[in-house]
Amino acid sequence: MAKVHVKTGDTVMVISGKDRGASGKVLAVSPDEGKVIVEGRNMVTKHVKPRRQGEQGGIVKAESAVYACKVMPVCPKCGKATRVGHTVKDGKKVRVCKKCGAEF
Repeated sequence: MAKVHVKTGDTVMVISGKDRGASGKVLAVSPDEGKVIVEGRNMVTKHVKPRRQGEQGGIVKAESAVYACKVMPVCPKCGKATRVGHTVKDGKKVRVCKKCGAEF
């Protein structure tokens, strides 16, 4: 099982690909695949079949997974895309911004 540097709920910035420079919230993380789903980014069109009687089918836009190495967490204090550092505070391991040193 691989470790991913972002968690669900983090605000991240896409650093490569068609959505480069755009940021969004992480909706889901898949450490086994090394992928994340970012809100409103890497949109794809899906053809959905109606499953129940009376349900509408059609073409739906949905977020697709993107490799975790292509996103960087955004520091809540300085607002910049940054790498994640770790320090021990009160016996707990906390994540810190490599640029300004703020916890997140």
